[in-house]
Amino acid sequence: MTPPRMLVLTASLALAFIPAAHAASAATPTAQATTASAQATTMNPLLKPSPLPLQYPLFDQIRNEHFLPAFAAGMAGQLQEIDRIANDRAAPTFENTIVAMEKSGRLLHRVSSTFSNLQGANTNDTLDAVDREMSPKLAAHSDAIHLNPKLFKRVDTLYAQRGKLGLDAESKYLLERYHEDFVRAGAKLSAQDKEKLKRLNGEIATLQTTFTQNVLKEINASALVVDTREELAGMPEAAINAAAAAANEKGFKGKFLVALQNTTGQPPLGELTNPQVRARLMAASLARGSRGGEFDNREVVRKLARLRAEQARLLGYENFAAYSLENQTAKNPANVNKLLGELARPAVDNARREGADLAAVAGGAVTAADWDFYSDKVRAQRFAFDEKQLKPYFELNNVLVNGVFHAATKLYGITFQERKDLPVYDPDVRVFDVIDADGKPLAIFLADLYARPNKQGGAWMNEYVSQSALLGEKSVVGNHQSIPKPPAGEPTLLTFDEVKTMFHEFGHALHGMFSNVKYPRFSGTSVPRDFVEYPSQVNEMWAVWPEVLANYAKHYQTGKPMPKELLDKITASRKFNQGFATTEYLAASLLDQKWHQLAPDAIPADVLAFEAAALKEAGVDYALVPPRYRTTYFSHSFSGGYSAGYYAYLWAEKLDAESVLWFKENGGLLRKNGDWFRKTLLSRGGTADAMELFRNFRGRDAAIEPLLERRGLNAK
Repeated sequence: MTPPRMLVLTASLALAFIPAAHAASAATPTAQATTASAQATTMNPLLKPSPLPLQYPLFDQIRNEHFLPAFAAGMAGQLQEIDRIANDRAAPTFENTIVAMEKSGRLLHRVSSTFSNLQGANTNDTLDAVDREMSPKLAAHSDAIHLNPKLFKRVDTLYAQRGKLGLDAESKYLLERYHEDFVRAGAKLSAQDKEKLKRLNGEIATLQTTFTQNVLKEINASALVVDTREELAGMPEAAINAAAAAANEKGFKGKFLVALQNTTGQPPLGELTNPQVRARLMAASLARGSRGGEFDNREVVRKLARLRAEQARLLGYENFAAYSLENQTAKNPANVNKLLGELARPAVDNARREGADLAAVAGGAVTAADWDFYSDKVRAQRFAFDEKQLKPYFELNNVLVNGVFHAATKLYGITFQERKDLPVYDPDVRVFDVIDADGKPLAIFLADLYARPNKQGGAWMNEYVSQSALLGEKSVVGNHQSIPKPPAGEPTLLTFDEVKTMFHEFGHALHGMFSNVKYPRFSGTSVPRDFVEYPSQVNEMWAVWPEVLANYAKHYQTGKPMPKELLDKITASRKFNQGFATTEYLAASLLDQKWHQLAPDAIPADVLAFEAAALKEAGVDYALVPPRYRTTYFSHSFSGGYSAGYYAYLWAEKLDAESVLWFKENGGLLRKNGDWFRKTLLSRGGTADAMELFRNFRGRDAAIEPLLERRGLNAK
């Protein structure tokens, strides 16, 4: 995901869940069921750390029914640990309070991370039911810790003495973050308000889960059914055959099923020559979550926006955005509004100029459904090439091994060895040992790159195991994409956007794998949300770095390198269509802010009318460029991960653009540059203020000019 991308799953405590099948059987226990439950507990692979290298999960042994006893044990065990800490008769110390909390709940964390990652990448009806049931229970579990008055008193006492405790910098920062976590979770509220907050937290957790599941189910339910092969003219033959197979599998024999991705724009829109089919596909995409029926998300959005606003007001903030942004590098809504507002007009002006170019090529008016199709023609006219020319040179394995891995080896000295002996949750998942420059094991990397009906859309990184010196753990990291899988025997040829996404997500993986911190709280990508995208965006630069591009951009049939003139055209066209890209991203970011800057009594009755008015007020209501995500399928915003935080990609890109400039000034793809970036930033996780880490690397604050130049927004 060239910005914007899918959310990142970090090392922080994930939601835990209990299988509904087990819960249903528990309603009428029998001797046989009790015996089976006891056996499941005894044989549960989740109850102990995995014996595999780096505690790599035992995917071949984990079953749905294992999560109930594991989560029950994990939650009960952590509450016992917390109770011992809170009721310790000894005076609070950093070791017996803060470090003790860092060590608590390891079983729960292990189960939570394994489940949440599987539920995102390989879900099923049982796991979805588990998700719905346990989201509020885990919210209550978190409240039981953060709203424990005895525990907070110990933390607060240490916080007041922090300057006298003789702590090293990382430990002092950990104490400060714990205190902030407790306060922001409501530790200073009255007993009555704590109970109200608990109720709000439970309801919010439930609604976020409902929204997430509705989005995935609606994507599958909204797939476009096409009657004839001729209507799909323009799509690659392999894609048409895959659509035929998908239709047959769903019971539409003789027809064709075009699957949707979670973004508003759909890849086939750039290929389909039939304007009516393009229009139908765009209409299906835009209508998701707002067309009535069981997956309609409009009322879910209204309730979520109101509950979040009430939650923030209870905690002393004007609105949820103010609460959410307080501990981000942006600090407050005014700073975010300023950035987005400054870019809106030049972005839309650029997009309108681009739209006029499309109309000229089309010979008449165009719609949002036509943008990709005609922008390819404008690109071909202006740069004498189109996207279709690139795909034969972007075979998946070549991009991964000779592109992504090659760049990392050159820059950081790390190497990769694929292994087939470790279990996987899907046959398409690949596993690699990552070896550091000194020859020692660094991490294990999973590549899960193909789309599946039971996999959330988009692209993301997660961690099954997070590095921590305190616990003696190293990283087990996964990258995920949603690349359509071709029929058996056909090559997987990527779009250029999918190539950049692979580099982007691996930037997140590097952030996790290079983590060299003491405390789990700070591991890898455990940084502010508007900073976490920065290292991954920096890694995108290597996708078009001449040395790297020449190493992986080779024809899948002949092995011949991409012609230099085509390489030059890619470079020359990098600012092409940036009005569109920036506008669709800004529109979604502004929607995210508009929803989360509402007061509890200002929640609109009509979700779509509010969306239209918000876009118009912000000056980004250009019909040819709808938001990258509309409200009703905006998972970043309403599933919890990037609520009031979707601006983060652009905020981080300002730092990214400065960093790319630094690499270029210092010779580019050199080990000394990679070692410096790793030492000053990638290895530090969340151990210090994010902007301090950036300044340590860059030597100064970031300027806006490199970003404006990159996106062509400084052009008159």
